[in-house]
Amino acid sequence: MVKFFNRLYAKLNTTLGFFILITVTYWLTTYLAYRTKFTLGAETPIQQFIMFINPLPTALLLFGIALYFRGRLAYWLMVIVDLIQTTWLFANILYYREFSDFLSISIVKGSGSVDNNLSKSLAGILHATDLLVYLHIVILIILLLTKLIKVDRRPLKKRFAVTMTVFSLAFMMVDYGLSVRDRSGLLTRTFDNNYIVKYLGLNEYAAFNAYQTQQQATSRERASKSDLKAVQQYLKENPAGENFQYFGKEQGKNVFVFHLESFQQFLIDYKWKGQEVTPNINAFYHDQNTLSFDNFFHQVAQGKTSDAEMMMENSLYGLPTGSAMINYGTSNTFQAAPAILAQHGYTTAAMHGDVPSFWNRGNTYKSWGYQDFFSKSFFPNANKPSNNVGYGLKDKIFLRDSVNYIQQLPQPFYAKVITVTNHYPYLLGKKDADFPKTDTGDNTVDGYVVTAHYLDQAFGEFINYLKKAGLYDNSMIVVYGDHYGISNNHRPAIAKLLGKKSVNNYDLAMFQKVPFMIHAPGVQGGVNHTYGGEIDALPTMMDLLGIKTTGNYIMLGQDLLSTQRNQIVPFRDGNFVTPQYTKVGSQVYDTATGKLMKLTATQKEQVAADQNHVNTVLGLSDKVVTRDLLRFYTPVGFKKVDKSDYDYSVSATKKRLKQEQKEDPTSVQAKNGGKSTLSDYQTDAPELTKSK
Repeated sequence: MVKFFNRLYAKLNTTLGFFILITVTYWLTTYLAYRTKFTLGAETPIQQFIMFINPLPTALLLFGIALYFRGRLAYWLMVIVDLIQTTWLFANILYYREFSDFLSISIVKGSGSVDNNLSKSLAGILHATDLLVYLHIVILIILLLTKLIKVDRRPLKKRFAVTMTVFSLAFMMVDYGLSVRDRSGLLTRTFDNNYIVKYLGLNEYAAFNAYQTQQQATSRERASKSDLKAVQQYLKENPAGENFQYFGKEQGKNVFVFHLESFQQFLIDYKWKGQEVTPNINAFYHDQNTLSFDNFFHQVAQGKTSDAEMMMENSLYGLPTGSAMINYGTSNTFQAAPAILAQHGYTTAAMHGDVPSFWNRGNTYKSWGYQDFFSKSFFPNANKPSNNVGYGLKDKIFLRDSVNYIQQLPQPFYAKVITVTNHYPYLLGKKDADFPKTDTGDNTVDGYVVTAHYLDQAFGEFINYLKKAGLYDNSMIVVYGDHYGISNNHRPAIAKLLGKKSVNNYDLAMFQKVPFMIHAPGVQGGVNHTYGGEIDALPTMMDLLGIKTTGNYIMLGQDLLSTQRNQIVPFRDGNFVTPQYTKVGSQVYDTATGKLMKLTATQKEQVAADQNHVNTVLGLSDKVVTRDLLRFYTPVGFKKVDKSDYDYSVSATKKRLKQEQKEDPTSVQAKNGGKSTLSDYQTDAPELTKSK
């Protein structure tokens, strides 16, 4: 036994021995991360085997680069390559824990747009065991520095290095062959990054994503007007039918789009310890003049909030990777809600209590035609750190301060109000938190009801102001949840919240419902059970306002109130929900009962047809965005947006508002004799009440 270990130790003191050691330790570290840090869904023995071997081909290829060199340089090149790969693994562990997805080049490039207060989020995301991915590197460096492993200065034969490169590439092709045999169309038809990592590996995913990013850059250059024909043909063949009952019902009314951050449908009427978590939103949801949709789903991908905004304002999907607002918001041509409404006599404004670079809003909103954007610099209270939490100004303070600008907007206006306090990691100080945490045992989840309750209180205060200021009865108020607040990685906690022993893929698909409500005076409200998603919001709002979009605008959603909706709800990963079927991967559930189905031949045909529809509409949307196809088409009566028309600086905006009070005295403040209505806003925010 002693001789065996002596021989093994001698082998480790060779370049080849160290190469094998560092490759194996990195390989096993990555595989353990796959099993413990990600939810890749390796179900069958072949999938388990592929997931086990897939870190190895690129490890051999990248570590093998050092074999072309000799001595100390070769050893430290291997360590540096290991450090780079492991850091990529570590970064994805943190990102995946919160977003259930992997980092993309677009996300990394756009990280400056979303890194505000990121340290707080990282503190909540990071687990001590995450740092263990670096343990093998630390040990190897110590072994080298203490010379327990000695550097072999003898050069390897070049043909051995070449052989290792060829072998690793061949191994990579074997992995790919096994993968596409188990999952046909892996790189051509999938919309889910989990599949790529499960089958090919995290490094291969990075390479594929880099290729996709490059393709996006070149696709715009190659696009032509004829590329739009397929989109127009799809819209012609998939009409939603007329909306006779509601079309034009709210014509000329003000429009509020109230953005509920990370707010899920299950919170509606949800009680904890006998208390309603969101009593104000519940009352709004059940109001006799509120159209509420209980089968409405978010459809976001990596872009999260930015994807939701993209769909709500444009009726175009976000991208499968990255954020369309970051990648294309500055350069693309859009025909978005703000521009459409501005050309129908509306004043358009967006309000958000953080910096304009967040999700590239400062540029994107100009492309969308927002006349005003009130961001963090407009809110003096945002300068005090204690008034902020997570990603911006606390909701109660933000909403109260926002009415200072809302009251100055000439009517009719279109105003989007974006809340942020109900955002991961769901932190609130004791002075703001007056609702008990849940007891799921998951620290990420248990604070969710606390911040949701705070958001609800802020919403209630805002609605009360609208009533006092005379805006409630003269406005169409749209309220929606932008995306999930609790990711699918928290299954035990989700089960406990829902009162279940466990949750399956069907439960998680239903968990993606978010509220969508439209309150309008004179409209007979009620809960509508039609199936739809964020892609359908804009056509619904436009029809209520009497602005015909069918046959003119490129909108891929359908009016939720139309008579002949197809009710197919595509998810960005290619799965979908209809009133009949819920498809998650290869599993199909009965939507009504939640039972896993064994499909008949007829049912298989219908599911295949629905899947083809989903793939088609997602693909067409991606072409519109990545190829900037709207630059080739201008709807009848629409004037192209000129971004140079907009200036969101504080001085220019305030000067413009002052001038508008004289030229178009239709604002709430103008009708109040030029006096502010801010005193009508009542809040219990301690930051604003303690000085009174």
